[in-house]
Amino acid sequence: MKDQLIRVISGEINVRAMACLTTETVRAVCARHRTRPTASVALGRALTGGVLLGALLKGRQRVALKFEGNGPLGKIVVEADPMCLVHGYVGNPNVDLPLKGGRFDIPRALGHAGLLTVTKDLLLKNPYQGVVNLVSGEIAEDIAYYLTDSEQTPSAMGLTTIPDDSGGIVVAGGFLIQSLPPANEGALDLLSRRIADLPPLGKVFHAGETPRDLLDRIFGDIPYEILGHQGVAFHCPCSRDRVEQALVTLGPAEIRSLAERAEDTTVTCEFCREPYTFTPDDLRRLADERH
Repeated sequence: MKDQLIRVISGEINVRAMACLTTETVRAVCARHRTRPTASVALGRALTGGVLLGALLKGRQRVALKFEGNGPLGKIVVEADPMCLVHGYVGNPNVDLPLKGGRFDIPRALGHAGLLTVTKDLLLKNPYQGVVNLVSGEIAEDIAYYLTDSEQTPSAMGLTTIPDDSGGIVVAGGFLIQSLPPANEGALDLLSRRIADLPPLGKVFHAGETPRDLLDRIFGDIPYEILGHQGVAFHCPCSRDRVEQALVTLGPAEIRSLAERAEDTTVTCEFCREPYTFTPDDLRRLADERH
């Protein structure tokens, strides 16, 4: 099954929802970063959360999520857009902790103390930025808390990533449920109970159920309207031109200093690990052009 996202709305209870399958996308990112199992789960959840938040935007808007904790993962950074294109990285991809009660111990890996920073480029004069404390380190709960506290939109989110023993991805996906004004408290309580009664998300998707099947489980007999479907994919916008622009910020003197070394200079994109190599002649040309 291809990675996909579905958007729906229920006018009857004033709720919008999305669900997505992100297995291939998460697999591609984790393979590039060679993540170990615990790091794969944390990064996979964050990537799927980014896809869900990006799908709330329009046009050329973008969203970035940065999780910074006091655990061994260090930080997780994800960027996504309304087309459900996403990329990201984890500070320490080699983290692999023992299971806790049969579950991946993401709170310990990320850390209980830390911040989630959400930055939205809404194509206005300045980007919007919201910062909240990590409430659990479980990724989904932290994003839902941000949406509820910072954006004042009551939200529930579920995320799953199941890795194999080497850190490769077996399945990944998630959902987002949001209350729209005026809130229907009774319906929200009902949806909350149904979410609590769901089987583990990983098992749902691994059994072959689609994102729509998942929403059917949550909404039950509550009617909803499908707003659209969207493919989900990994995409990094890095390029040699962008790397050159970054090198230019060093200034001509620093660029010439790099050029004086006998060996080539390689710059690697943090998000996709793509290497860009510049010879001394490349650097001298760049310094001369920007002088």
